[in-house]
Amino acid sequence: METIKKQKPIKQCIIPFLDYCEVEKGLSDNTQKNYSQYLRLFVRWLDATNQSALLPHQLTQKGVWEYRLYLARTYKTPRGSALSKKSQNYYLIALRALLDFFSDRDIFSLPSSKIKLAKDHAGQQVSFLELPDMQKMLAIPDVDTLGGIRDRAILELFFSTGMRISELTALDRDHLSFLVAGSAERTIELSIIGKGKRVRTVYISARAAQWIKKYLHARKEDFSEPLFANLHSKNPEERRLSPRAIQTMISMCAKRAGIAKKVTPHTLRHTYATDLLAAGADLRSVQEFLGHKNVSTTQVYTHVTNKRLKDVHEKFHNGGSLPSSALT
Repeated sequence: METIKKQKPIKQCIIPFLDYCEVEKGLSDNTQKNYSQYLRLFVRWLDATNQSALLPHQLTQKGVWEYRLYLARTYKTPRGSALSKKSQNYYLIALRALLDFFSDRDIFSLPSSKIKLAKDHAGQQVSFLELPDMQKMLAIPDVDTLGGIRDRAILELFFSTGMRISELTALDRDHLSFLVAGSAERTIELSIIGKGKRVRTVYISARAAQWIKKYLHARKEDFSEPLFANLHSKNPEERRLSPRAIQTMISMCAKRAGIAKKVTPHTLRHTYATDLLAAGADLRSVQEFLGHKNVSTTQVYTHVTNKRLKDVHEKFHNGGSLPSSALT
């Protein structure tokens, strides 16, 4: 165990922690960026509370509680809004990961198990689209333009595969270049690298493949690396369409389609999963399609499909309409 006298302040441990996440834990670039962002706020809080020199062993449960109060009551996002319970948990998860790093390095500190996450009842609700609303969204992009064809291909690919936005934006043109001269009349298998750098197979429907093929043809001689490109940028480093740009596009399509609720790329992933389960797919298969490490993560969708089955039972089963005399 490292002696307390040799400990460095927590704020000086962030970079070694991120190196550890990359080299030893093999975490994705996206996860590393998130941890960096979340821990940056923790360091800002330490500075604001005159704890810049706080050592790992000096962080107490009382200190963690004060930080949680700051996240819940004081901190405001750049847009001026308070953090949701779900967002607060992201910051706490990053802090727990840092404490796990201390433990792995034999640096005396508070055990990560002492940091409990906030209960997020709202997070248990799965937001998805009914198929008529999904069809309305698909019809929104102006497919007489290159940008519109690209956006339609993105929407079709989300709904066909249930990809995460990070997985979709990471796609390169070469991954699907065979569609330029090949057939797009059947379901296509595509291997992608998902969360935790796990490889899985996604299945692109014939309809989605046709829109991707149309998009690739419309790009003509543009052979830049990203599959979905920022058509307004000539800078190679900004050529890949960003997750924020896709989120904005999806939100705009939803509004123009007359959908009142907030729609995000993850809403389309939820829509994909609930559509599969409602059509009779088993939970284990959906787990594989989504790339969930544990089936318990996938089980959140059963609440949706179970509710649908209950509604169907109440609507169509004659047992509910028997006269009261039948009970005697």
